[in-house]
Amino acid sequence: MPTRSPSIALTIAGSDSGGGAGIQADLRTFAAFGVHGASAITALTAQNTLGVTAIHAAPTSFLRAQIDAVLGDFRVGAAKLGMLATPAIAREVASALARRPRLPVVLDPVLVATTGARLGTHALIGTLRRHLLPLATLTTPNIPEAEALLGRPIGSRTAMAGAARALLEAGARAVLLKGGHLGGSEVSDLLLTAAGERWFHQRRRRGEFHGTGCSLSAAIAAGLALGNPLEDAVEAAVHFVQRAIAAGYRPGKGALFVLDHPAAAP
Repeated sequence: MPTRSPSIALTIAGSDSGGGAGIQADLRTFAAFGVHGASAITALTAQNTLGVTAIHAAPTSFLRAQIDAVLGDFRVGAAKLGMLATPAIAREVASALARRPRLPVVLDPVLVATTGARLGTHALIGTLRRHLLPLATLTTPNIPEAEALLGRPIGSRTAMAGAARALLEAGARAVLLKGGHLGGSEVSDLLLTAAGERWFHQRRRRGEFHGTGCSLSAAIAAGLALGNPLEDAVEAAVHFVQRAIAAGYRPGKGALFVLDHPAAAP
């Protein structure tokens, strides 16, 4: 009989019916790292490579039941938070995590899909700042998400550094600010912790890729679940996503590419 007990990570996020992002991308990422993936679904989305056509948020009582079922049985090594959809859902997740202060948490503050569809309300921004930013081991906003959280524009790498510092001052423990929206031939991401900053630079690839943020935060959570230090987990995740992008493909009629997670396995 098998005796191996793998590391376990939990994703608390929305379901993408097109399979490119959300829970689906997270579970594929966990599997690529050899981590058992558990999930609590915050919302159902009807979406594909052409766009998002409908969103159905989970009742908070049912979300709580999912989280309690997982954490009551499995020895979860890290949790990743994605689409939370509503302030009530965000507060429910914060309440569950506050009871487990030692659990490493990666917060991906998802607000808008790659296609441009809004995946959260304006009121959600304040709830994320107040209730979840201080609980997360690492927060991984892209430029528009950081702009929404801070209420100010970010138009350069210098501004990125200032924004990351502002998020720490707002209560974040550590920030990975993703710079893909700045444009240019190179994509630069900034990791800022209390110990200092580190930049990650990658060549920009042509095309619009779906699920990169979900996959990056899930890969970091997988690394933390495996017991790796935060900076090592971030570095491995950045390289993983780059490999998955390089192997990406177009599964639908839209222009969006999705990541090939199995092909990028470490």
